[in-house]
Amino acid sequence: MSLFKKIFSKDKKETLDKGLEKTKKSFFSKLSTAVAGKSKVDDEVLDNLEEVLVTSDVGVDTTLKIIDRIEARVAKDKYLGTDELNKILREEIAALLAMTNVGNETEFTVPKDKKPYVIMVVGVNGVGKTTTIGKLASQFKKQGLSVVLGAADTFRAAAIDQLQVWADRVDIPIVKQKMGSDPASVAFDTITSGVTQNADVIIIDTAGRLHNKVNLMNELTKIKKVMQKVVPDAPHEILLVLDGSTGQNAFEQAKAFTKATEVNALAVTKLDGTAKGGVVIGISDQFQIPVKYIGVGEGIDDLQVFNKIEFVDSFFK
Repeated sequence: MSLFKKIFSKDKKETLDKGLEKTKKSFFSKLSTAVAGKSKVDDEVLDNLEEVLVTSDVGVDTTLKIIDRIEARVAKDKYLGTDELNKILREEIAALLAMTNVGNETEFTVPKDKKPYVIMVVGVNGVGKTTTIGKLASQFKKQGLSVVLGAADTFRAAAIDQLQVWADRVDIPIVKQKMGSDPASVAFDTITSGVTQNADVIIIDTAGRLHNKVNLMNELTKIKKVMQKVVPDAPHEILLVLDGSTGQNAFEQAKAFTKATEVNALAVTKLDGTAKGGVVIGISDQFQIPVKYIGVGEGIDDLQVFNKIEFVDSFFK
């Protein structure tokens, strides 16, 4: 069913399949219960399906869109057997995701006309932000790109230390200052260093505090302004990292951060340890922001480019 000539490698596909296993088992177990004893898709089956999708963290708005699409199919085809529901659901979710111009990539890339390509990473503490940065840096390096990291989450010493561990592990330069330093100062030093080194990509970590949105907004705005003194159109990407295992809480975090700053890319982590992988479908649909990356395991190579066709294929495999 792939729309693309280039698809995931066998290893990458197996990792995706395995990463979505808990979500898939939970979803299809609920789906089996929803259609038990029914031979055709009727109002009761649709009501049950609605509950399955909502409890699988697809989100209410996206669920209603999917149900509307299936109702239209039922009305058109007059009779649809419950044995066909799996296939129809797969087609309609794929079609819904296809309406958003996201999730078409298969490899880690950055635009060639932006050098350095500056990524500012945001997200609350504990979502896997620093780990995502480390894995992302590793993937870019594998593509032959030079990367510089900036530890601008100066609120926690652990954040600086953790990023240093990743920098050492991947053998990538890092710019940091002591805990409590001005994050904008670290960002400025990082951009300056990246430009001097002729780096392809600069990734800057920021503090994950959400307790006061006004302060967060002011801090992120200040960091952006300071970056622009060196690279006028930086940051090119503001990547929000969300923990997929938190389900609906990830939606709330996305709402808060999109209000605080101009998020234009999303990474959804920890999908392998949860049955809440349906959140990726809802987030892809609800926020007109591309889900660029998904985390499907602990390994350094288990951060994957989000490809909607491959995702739906693994979800329904």
